[in-house]
Amino acid sequence: MTEPKKKIRIGDLLVQNDVITEQQLMTALREQKDTGRKLGRTLIDLGYVDEDNLLNFLSRQLDVPFVQLRHFQFNNELVKKLPEAMARRFRSIVLAQQGDELLVGMADPLDIFAYDELVRVLKQPIKQAVVRESELLSTLDLVYRRTDEIASLAEELEDELGDDAFDLANLSAESESAEAPVVKLLQTLFEDAVQARSSDIHIEPDETVVRIRQRVDGVLQEQVMKEKRVNSALVLRLKLMAGLNISEKRMPQDGRFNVRVKGRSIDVRVSTMPVQYGESVVMRLLDQSQGILNLDGTGMPEDMLLRFRRMIRKPHGMILVTGPTGSGKTTTLYGALTELNKPEVKIITAEDPVEYRLPRITQVQVNPKIGLEFANVLRSALRQDPDVILVGEMRDRETVEIGLRAAMTGHLVLSTLHTNDSISSAMRLIDMGAEPFLVASSLLGVVAQRLIRRVCDNCREPHELTDQQQAWLAGFNLDPLDLEVGFVHGRGCYQCSNTGYKRRLGVYEMLEMNEAMLDALRRQDVSGFTRAARQSEFYRPLGLCALDYALQGVTTLDEVARVAATSESDVWLEADLEPQPASAGGETS
Repeated sequence: MTEPKKKIRIGDLLVQNDVITEQQLMTALREQKDTGRKLGRTLIDLGYVDEDNLLNFLSRQLDVPFVQLRHFQFNNELVKKLPEAMARRFRSIVLAQQGDELLVGMADPLDIFAYDELVRVLKQPIKQAVVRESELLSTLDLVYRRTDEIASLAEELEDELGDDAFDLANLSAESESAEAPVVKLLQTLFEDAVQARSSDIHIEPDETVVRIRQRVDGVLQEQVMKEKRVNSALVLRLKLMAGLNISEKRMPQDGRFNVRVKGRSIDVRVSTMPVQYGESVVMRLLDQSQGILNLDGTGMPEDMLLRFRRMIRKPHGMILVTGPTGSGKTTTLYGALTELNKPEVKIITAEDPVEYRLPRITQVQVNPKIGLEFANVLRSALRQDPDVILVGEMRDRETVEIGLRAAMTGHLVLSTLHTNDSISSAMRLIDMGAEPFLVASSLLGVVAQRLIRRVCDNCREPHELTDQQQAWLAGFNLDPLDLEVGFVHGRGCYQCSNTGYKRRLGVYEMLEMNEAMLDALRRQDVSGFTRAARQSEFYRPLGLCALDYALQGVTTLDEVARVAATSESDVWLEADLEPQPASAGGETS
């Protein structure tokens, strides 16, 4: 089928070509004997040779191409000719069909055993290419998605259930077996979600199908399964795992459980809801193994981060973090708590739910069913001698007033509020029934935030502005040099699931209270407060923060327009920018 390859000793080649010395080779061979790693990897880890130099050297010596996977467009049908287990074992991936040969990328093209096994499995001649091992491993996670396996397991589960209505008790007992199709289906579903970096999994029954949707970088990706009856088995198993009532199908239920996926501890929050064709389940995935994000990892601009750190170190007062659901408020607050968490500081939190477990911090799970509301927890927490209190959300007048009074009496209070921007947050507290003098006496500042999607580095390309976008940008009076830098967008590739975006980052606006704003608050003067806020020294609206990232080539103008559209149009354009009438064209997204 193809000529057998002769074994080549990489160490001898490198010494002969003066890439490394004989002494370095001996040292690397001793290290290799202790660690069991490949000689090439050992040489790289010891710093004797750069990875790119080594791969380029092998490419020249073996007369094979060096392929950079981050820029490669894959054919899924060709990739799946090689089973995932074999691809991972032999650090290989099928790249292209070249005549009657397959071009196969290998991290170690000198591995004769791997070469022979690949020829045997693929059943046709292969031509080798050299690829970076680090790029290969991340690529395998992306190209070997579990969608086919999920569909296959769903079909297997459908066959097992048969035509008759299944017995819940029997299925419950059978599900204890790790080999039960429903268990394997859920395991595969979680593994696929972790590979794709999903934050949520939605299982939704329809009239004739079941839809499984995963939220990746804030956008849902859908897989449709024709095996409709699988939904009941999945819901039942998830209820058992979350400790919910399996016989209750008419009322929503909430629970949580923990699973280990590929060595990572994933905390799963489960919410069930009765719908027209059964029960819908939404699972929020929280990766506990990654640890708590600190403030440096939030993406907050350095000058704002410095002022925020100064604010959270004040001995008393209230700080609010605002934004819609899923905007990263909790991450910012946990980052603040991580910095404040010291042996000499007593911290108590009231959360619904407790998302991450933090050492040394007293965390209380709110439970409305038994009357344990935010206000009750906050009232009791004040008798526990705290220095810092975190309230998950300012939901009602009672919670707001207790929080404000706690901030007046020597406590630092952190909380969240669902508003669109920082300016409207202070007035929102008064609208909820808080006394204006209380708000003015206690509020230190407000941080509003959103999450925007990053352009995929693998498929980014220059973006030519449309007439609408040019008219819209004219309202910002940008420096012509900024526009010459050029905007970008993602073309769409395998790495970003053809969305053009990969991962997200936060955009922020921060409002620190000053005397002019506090005076307007006491008088409940909305326009005066807005005017004072916009004229304050460090205030910079969300839309402009997002536009900075677009000018840097980090995100797209569509993402900027989306963020700007969620704020009041007269707020996010700064007064000194003197926007033209064309700026109303924020509909370009």
